[in-house]
Amino acid sequence: MATTRAIQVRTDIPGPRSKEILERKERVVAEPLSIYLPFVIAEAEGAIVTDVDGNSFVDFAGGVGCMNVGHSNPRVVEAAQEQIARFTHTDFTIVPYENYVALAERLVDLVPISGDLRAAFFNSGAEAVENAIKFARAATGRSAVIGFEGGFHGRTLLALTLTSKTHPYKAGLGPFAPEVYRVPFPDDYRGPDAETALAALEHAFRTRVAAEEVAAIVFEPVQGESGFIVAPPEFLRGLRRICDEHGIVLVADEVQTGFCRTGRIFAMEHYDVEADLTTIAKSIAAGIPLSGVVGRAEIMDAPADSAVGGTYVGNPVAIAAAHAVLDTVEEEGLAERAEAIGDAIQSRMESWRERYPFIGDVRGLGAMLAIEIVKDSETKAPDSDLATAIAENAMKRGLLLLKAGIHSNCIRVLVPLVITDEQLSEALGVWEEALDEVSGG
Repeated sequence: MATTRAIQVRTDIPGPRSKEILERKERVVAEPLSIYLPFVIAEAEGAIVTDVDGNSFVDFAGGVGCMNVGHSNPRVVEAAQEQIARFTHTDFTIVPYENYVALAERLVDLVPISGDLRAAFFNSGAEAVENAIKFARAATGRSAVIGFEGGFHGRTLLALTLTSKTHPYKAGLGPFAPEVYRVPFPDDYRGPDAETALAALEHAFRTRVAAEEVAAIVFEPVQGESGFIVAPPEFLRGLRRICDEHGIVLVADEVQTGFCRTGRIFAMEHYDVEADLTTIAKSIAAGIPLSGVVGRAEIMDAPADSAVGGTYVGNPVAIAAAHAVLDTVEEEGLAERAEAIGDAIQSRMESWRERYPFIGDVRGLGAMLAIEIVKDSETKAPDSDLATAIAENAMKRGLLLLKAGIHSNCIRVLVPLVITDEQLSEALGVWEEALDEVSGG
């Protein structure tokens, strides 16, 4: 019996209804909010997105990493509906609610940091990063912050200052926050290695900022926007040593890596290293705005009364969705599923690297995988135009792919982890068809 295809492309992309809506968008929506995928969604379920013209796509973008438990996850829908019927908002610090406390209890047990922990909730990943720095500054009495080349931590002022990519994120939007410093991040494909990167950090203490003035070092275990560059274990061990030597707070930004994306609930579980604070967002509530900081009590308790907070932070509907996400993680073995998905995708990617000379690198952890597109395997010259052509060709065939990387020449996978084996096989087949076509067959 033939298997029903998940992908259904019935019109040109964009279809007539999508075109009409996007034309309306041009007249009323601010121009900087440009559209990456030129169609308009009508509904989505699991790993499948359907547009207003009836075209169905397999989604490897996942709302930029927010949909680990899938679109319209039944547990999340039920939890959000139940909560929204009870109450939608009070501001937790004005009239508190139990599900906020219960989510904090669950997360302090899950985040891979030992000892007495605390949690605080916010709206976005950028807010989580900014508040993590507040906690670190209050605890240390210091002001400086160190981030890494290639890092992405959000688009609010301090988070954007930490973010490394200039275009499109930073150009023309300064001046940026003071006392933020950037050093190299190790990259197995392009360099530097871990030893060189650690030496550059130590050198920065002599030439840019004194170690005793640094409140926090903020890093991603797997750099997201930079093209899924995985931190080597020896590099994170070195960061932990340096932070211990100088009394610096180590902040792991797990906004994109968290909630099973890498085959563990949190990416730091792959390492024998503990951060002091962890920032979380994106898939924590399946796309409903929610973020958090979880970490050591002595740091989290350091700011003065009411020094952190906000009107909407820890919204009860988002908190209810987060409980449903954790239920899905636990009951469906989502971390193990991510490993299996990652094995299947990486195996196919490795076969592509042997076949297509323009695939310079395959990398990632678990189901957080990317390929890097280059003009030449020897020089490793980035090829953003070819990466764009691959993604556009795949989209027209019914597969949604996101680019990434400082040079915008990487194609990354953020597929919902509830994708079926049949859908995954179909999607990888479409991706391979796109690679064949752009390579001339």
